[in-house]
Amino acid sequence: MPSRKIGPFEVSAIGLGCMNLSHAYGVPPSPAQGEQVLHAALEAGVTLFDTAALYGFGANEELVGRVLKPHRSRITLCSKGGMAGVKGEDGVMRRVIDGRPEALRRNCEDSLRRLGTDVIDLYYLHRWDRQVPVEESVGALSRLVEQGKVQAIGLSEVSAATLRRAHAVHPVAAVQTEYSLWTRNPEIAVLAACRELGAAFVAFSPLARAFLTGTLTDVGALDAKDIRRPMPRFAPDNYARNLALLPPFQALAAEAGCTPAQLALAWLLHQGEDIVPIPGTTQVAHLQEDLDAAQVRLSADVVARAGALINQDTVTGPRYAAQATQEVDTEAF
Repeated sequence: MPSRKIGPFEVSAIGLGCMNLSHAYGVPPSPAQGEQVLHAALEAGVTLFDTAALYGFGANEELVGRVLKPHRSRITLCSKGGMAGVKGEDGVMRRVIDGRPEALRRNCEDSLRRLGTDVIDLYYLHRWDRQVPVEESVGALSRLVEQGKVQAIGLSEVSAATLRRAHAVHPVAAVQTEYSLWTRNPEIAVLAACRELGAAFVAFSPLARAFLTGTLTDVGALDAKDIRRPMPRFAPDNYARNLALLPPFQALAAEAGCTPAQLALAWLLHQGEDIVPIPGTTQVAHLQEDLDAAQVRLSADVVARAGALINQDTVTGPRYAAQATQEVDTEAF
């Protein structure tokens, strides 16, 4: 597995996004299946593992911590705070965005406990809480670094302007945002800002939540609680139009000698040495397919043709519905 740099860390060029082992896409796999995927990732040379307090309301961190603890010295462990499950008066856990320093300290302490570690290598502000100046939230994260509870800090879903404000308080090692052939927002300003400031870019959902694998053909079969259901691109009419993009993309992958998923990941890797994709999966076979993309070499012509086939102008539907759009910092994208 080739490696790339994130702040002080040398990490596998493709990491593992652990979210869907506990969260988001309908009924999660069993803990045993999750353990199998994590062990397979370790054996295949993955050294970057990404989780968050939000995922499964802590269950994902517990799973990741339990499996990876014996291998702690070989991996770069990433988690996120500022968006977590909070139990209401009715006893129901709900997702809450809270970037106040006291909330971030509590989130971090909870994550350290669940992960079974003394320090989190890379700790992200999961969402910028618009009720709290980003400088205050990043100041709280910097104090966690001073206390030795966190080694480096990152930001998730922020604009270039917010990144610069945060970086003025404490160096930002990485920005994590959705980036793939069908989500190109980072190309407008955030990637350039990351390069200006020396921050790595960690790309989540690099396979467009399974669209770019070519295996999701019927959105009607998605679980009722699958987070893709309210996303406009997955609405039946929009998705039917998006599916029309796949045959030429699949033909291009065949021409390049790889699978569609590998073409999508290799395309990202070819966008710069500072980009680290973190695909997620619940299947060991899909994991190996994803990781093999690190060995795929694309010609400049194939890179350009892939980008021309699937991009912000050819995809139908916005990335998020209105409510979710309000929660991400997109003004300067």
